[in-house]
Amino acid sequence: MPADELTLLQSWHHNAQAWIEAVRSGAIESRLKVTDQAILLAIMGRQPERVLDLGCGEGWLLRALAERGIEAVGVDGDATLVEAARVAGASTVHLASYEQLAQASVDIGRDFNLICANFALLHQDIIPLLAAMNTLLAPGGALVIQTLHPWNAAAGDYQDGWREETFSGFGGQWQPMPWYMRTLSSWFNALDIAGFRLAGLQEPQHPQSPVPQSLLLVAESRENA
Repeated sequence: MPADELTLLQSWHHNAQAWIEAVRSGAIESRLKVTDQAILLAIMGRQPERVLDLGCGEGWLLRALAERGIEAVGVDGDATLVEAARVAGASTVHLASYEQLAQASVDIGRDFNLICANFALLHQDIIPLLAAMNTLLAPGGALVIQTLHPWNAAAGDYQDGWREETFSGFGGQWQPMPWYMRTLSSWFNALDIAGFRLAGLQEPQHPQSPVPQSLLLVAESRENA
């Protein structure tokens, strides 16, 4: 595993408890004002019966979907986050790494109407994982990805590459986290290679902000088209 990928995993393990506290205390302003609602609306707009939350973290989205009558299954690679999601009431949460998912070496279910990845695709080689998720979709299913908007996150350096999140605006003890920024065309190419076609694109934005808060992609399997 490349050094940056390994450091990314280690930082999630180190930051898990701080992340739980940040999410549950409402410390992340962009989530409260824009992005949480954006992913919920994108999911609900497709009226799925069964959803897989890829990289579910502490499970807030699983709980929100369950409250709306949707069967929601979660999977995450960090044991602390998975346990937090389970304790908070999520019915089905699997512990599995992205590598295990890409290799289909663990059974997390299949025939999902929708798979979502909400700020959960931060590593470089996402294509094997996306291709594996493609096989888990029911006919007519969709993949919904919300991520950092590349034009906003690029900070004047608009090209694929590793960046660092320092969590400087957050309270608590955080370990800096590497994450892989990809351009808009890079996102499109990754989806295409993994067997998806783009079905929708949104740029969620707060009315008082001059820049988008996120990039939201909806993709459908070409095999089911």
